[in-house]
Amino acid sequence: MKASKALYAGSFDPLTNGHLDIIRRASRMCGEVVVGVIINMSKKSMFSFEERMEMIRKATEDLPNVKVDMFSGLLADYVNQNGFDVVIRGLRATMDFEYEIQMAQMNARLYKDDVETVFLMTDPQFSFISSSMAKEVHQLGGSIQGLVPDNVLEAMDKKVKSL
Repeated sequence: MKASKALYAGSFDPLTNGHLDIIRRASRMCGEVVVGVIINMSKKSMFSFEERMEMIRKATEDLPNVKVDMFSGLLADYVNQNGFDVVIRGLRATMDFEYEIQMAQMNARLYKDDVETVFLMTDPQFSFISSSMAKEVHQLGGSIQGLVPDNVLEAMDKKVKSL
């Protein structure tokens, strides 16, 4: 039975193919997946929240049960206010797991209803890539072709040229 509504939250600055892999797999498991762009004003971002949302929408336009939203504050508050059954978290390596399990356990205390946290392992071909690494390699002139969706790479190229 598919969960009715799942949240996959992150900063997605930028969206990588690792993120996209998790979104695609979650969309097969869940009736609806909301990709939640977390607003964190303390982070220096390459893209605005609106730009990130638009890139995610374009990269997931073939997935009819995927929606994109943005939020600030506690993840648990957003989950509680929007009736999610599942929170999806992607894992690249064991170091991710240690951090993610602590967050999942804290959030479980804050959820009002029965909400499950589901951990999905990133496809091994993307397990080494992070948004920060993609930005750094791209800004230094290295190729990140195949590590981010094509529309994201185009946006990154435009952003770097405008600097």
